[in-house]
Amino acid sequence: MAHIHEKIDFTVAIFVVETGRVLMVHHRRLGKWLPLGGHIELDEDPEIAALREAKEESGLDVELIGERPPTTGPGTRALIAPRFLDIHRITDTHEHIGMIYWARPKNGQVTLAAGEHHEIRWCSAADLDSLSPPISEAVKWYCLKAIEELSHDGTPFTRPEDEPAALGRSV
Repeated sequence: MAHIHEKIDFTVAIFVVETGRVLMVHHRRLGKWLPLGGHIELDEDPEIAALREAKEESGLDVELIGERPPTTGPGTRALIAPRFLDIHRITDTHEHIGMIYWARPKNGQVTLAAGEHHEIRWCSAADLDSLSPPISEAVKWYCLKAIEELSHDGTPFTRPEDEPAALGRSV
């Protein structure tokens, strides 16, 4: 999609995790391993854009993982919050504000979007080090964080040291 503004655009990145693996694509135009994602269209909110991009780029319907505040009222619709936000330079004069989501697959079969990507694959944490070309440190960090935080049942991952008993708190 063409840029909506000459200086800055809003984008989504969707790190889809299943059974300890994250779905990655080898982007055809950029020549990089990336998560699913793309630009937020003028007629979309970030949540709709994330669901659309995931479907277009992988064939999967996904469930975004995150909190939706109970603030919906007349004229307001609460959205699932992205897990992270970033801003990254695309050219000397253009930047993207990225909304980074965690997701789980719901339906569909992983399918390569051949017009956009050379390859699509599920990667374990160990697989990330063997991707060619090598994955960027930033993308690797997000991949590892997504794998770490999502357990096999789709609930956020809790480390044993975060449990109330381990922290000396009563439940």
